[in-house]
Amino acid sequence: MVRAAGLPVPGPVAGMALLFLLMVARAPLPKALGDTADGMLKHLSLLFVPAGVGVVQNLNTLGDEGLRLVLVVVLATVIALAATALTFEYLARFMHVDENAADHDGRGTP
Repeated sequence: MVRAAGLPVPGPVAGMALLFLLMVARAPLPKALGDTADGMLKHLSLLFVPAGVGVVQNLNTLGDEGLRLVLVVVLATVIALAATALTFEYLARFMHVDENAADHDGRGTP
């Protein structure tokens, strides 16, 4: 579809966007999608193998620049958490979400 339409995005990105739109529209998703997701979750640890190999191949760099790398990872994590919290707060205010409002069941019980 991406090639035929001449879209400037990779096929997997277009597929994820399409899946997101279907989920937002609450369209019934195929049963095979659940089976595929379950299969991927069963073997999720395999996705970490390339990262582990990369770490082992760059042990010298980690030894030389380890402290800097740790600081960058910590700083990036703090920035990402702050950006997420600020975005959530902005959207909650924008959508007029009241934290004291009743739950979805309407009874107001936690």
